[in-house]
Amino acid sequence: MRHVETARFVRATPASVERALDPASMLDWEGTFTVTGVEEDGDGALVEAYTAGMVAAFRFERRDGEWRYAQDRGPFGSMETVVSWRAENEGTRVTAESSVTLGVPPRPIVDRVAAWKRRGELRRLLAGLADAVE
Repeated sequence: MRHVETARFVRATPASVERALDPASMLDWEGTFTVTGVEEDGDGALVEAYTAGMVAAFRFERRDGEWRYAQDRGPFGSMETVVSWRAENEGTRVTAESSVTLGVPPRPIVDRVAAWKRRGELRRLLAGLADAVE
């Protein structure tokens, strides 16, 4: 399993960031999957999506100052992500970190490629958020 992390400062209040972050938007901003459905349940949601003939589902949970989500079914052997935010200067520092494995051999090489791709998705997520709130 590989761990990747990226962060970005956005010129918006933490409250604005919090309002903009929702499960469907986050997955959409990543740029890999197209959201096909969202089933809300309490403090979270199950988001169904597809890409290139592949169907996936992600379980999102809202916690104080962060969203946590993990693949429920899809291409990864395992994928877990945390998106958190905190006030910084005149805006908000948003951090996205993810642990990922494809779970297929040769794992060291395949997981390195999965982490590289995941880092790009997290950067796109933060760019999409910045576009939405700035």
